[in-house]
Amino acid sequence: MAPRSVTLREGADLDGFRLAARGLIAAGVAPCDAVWQTAAAPSLFHGPSPENAAPIVLPREVRDLIQSVVCHRDPERYGLLYTLIWRVTQGERSLLEIASDPLVYRLMAMAKSVARDLHKMHAFVRFRRVAAEGSERFVAWFEPDHYILEATAGFFVDRFRALDWSILTPIGSLHWNREALTLGPPGERSDAPESDDLEAGWGVYYASTFNPARVNVAEMQKQMAKKYWRNMAETKLIPDLLRSAGSRVESVMTKAPAPPRKKDPVKAVAAMHDGDVRTLADLNAIISAADPFVPGGKRAVLGEGPLSPSLAFVGEQPGDQEDLQWRPFVGPAGQLLTRALAEAGIARDACYLTNAVKHFKYEQRGKRRLHQKPTAGEVRHYRWWLMKELEIVRPSLIVALGATAVLALTDKALPITKVRGPATFDAGAGFITVHPSYLLRLPDESAKQDAYRAFVADLAHARSLAVQSRAGAA
Repeated sequence: MAPRSVTLREGADLDGFRLAARGLIAAGVAPCDAVWQTAAAPSLFHGPSPENAAPIVLPREVRDLIQSVVCHRDPERYGLLYTLIWRVTQGERSLLEIASDPLVYRLMAMAKSVARDLHKMHAFVRFRRVAAEGSERFVAWFEPDHYILEATAGFFVDRFRALDWSILTPIGSLHWNREALTLGPPGERSDAPESDDLEAGWGVYYASTFNPARVNVAEMQKQMAKKYWRNMAETKLIPDLLRSAGSRVESVMTKAPAPPRKKDPVKAVAAMHDGDVRTLADLNAIISAADPFVPGGKRAVLGEGPLSPSLAFVGEQPGDQEDLQWRPFVGPAGQLLTRALAEAGIARDACYLTNAVKHFKYEQRGKRRLHQKPTAGEVRHYRWWLMKELEIVRPSLIVALGATAVLALTDKALPITKVRGPATFDAGAGFITVHPSYLLRLPDESAKQDAYRAFVADLAHARSLAVQSRAGAA
């Protein structure tokens, strides 16, 4: 059979290749008899017309590989892809599963190279603002390794749909006017601006966040070839930042650490109230005005109850309902506590109830606010408030509900199972038991009932100790 010549347009001519391959397969042309070439003004197919040839049914993974490899710069790509199609249609339907096959190996490597080039274009294109007839337009210069301009167009349209922009490359250009995308001729680097007024501010930010202790020049160049550096504002700063890296590391290592000013509650009190806190109203006003020390909560949930009570209960932190109602222990755990108090012979409104952490720490998940346990550091940030609060309230006995309350009252992480029962806190006589939310989390109903009875017994024990303490004081 005489060789058949196929001429496709320059670049990634996917549609032309599909049409030509259909005609060649229909004519029974073997790969060795097909000659592939490209030209600016192609004469698509020399031989029988492919327009009426039946479509070729190929596995999805083969179609995806073809779509990727046509973007490669290798002039042999079309011949290799046609060989793939020929072998698949001749019965090798699972050819791509044979990674050791030389043809498969080479095509996979080409697809990987194209994918890497697409990733670099997505990551390293930098638009710069230019004036355009009273409006603004953004222009970028990029030098791709392969013919990926059209393949990447959808990414930039989706990401910058509300802007007018152009991307110039040596192989062509993309232009978007907020309504339509057009392809243009190749550009020159000089057609794109070298910088704009936004880059100075970005450079200051980048320099301030640059970490000299983690500099690895070889790895930087591996991830981003130097040909892309000129397109990016931050890369112009890297040589000077690298030269000063040694002195910056030494400065960081020798500088004494300092705690964040806003997270020092004692200083916050001094700044807002001259450190003179004598009443619960004074303290509550300061807590309410202070910035939250945990992510999530916007306002403090204050303690509630009379001064000089027999019992004060300290929990972990407000929950969702407490944050919404601005009262402690009104959610599911609080309702369980109220029931247990009644069974232990304790009137809730005669007790003082508060939390170790005054703000609700949570993570937003859609419309839900998911409780997050405070860290030991966050508990210690709130400890001053709690100690001052208990000093003013003066309960006969302080009941710690759970491990977080114990940490706040003792400044030690202690297991509840080992310290449960009477205790001595920095703020006075105390008693340690579980948090009522622990009872709610138990999956076994029998275990839950046993734990609840033990909790009620603890509360009754604490009540008797408070009575003895008050009688002794009298």
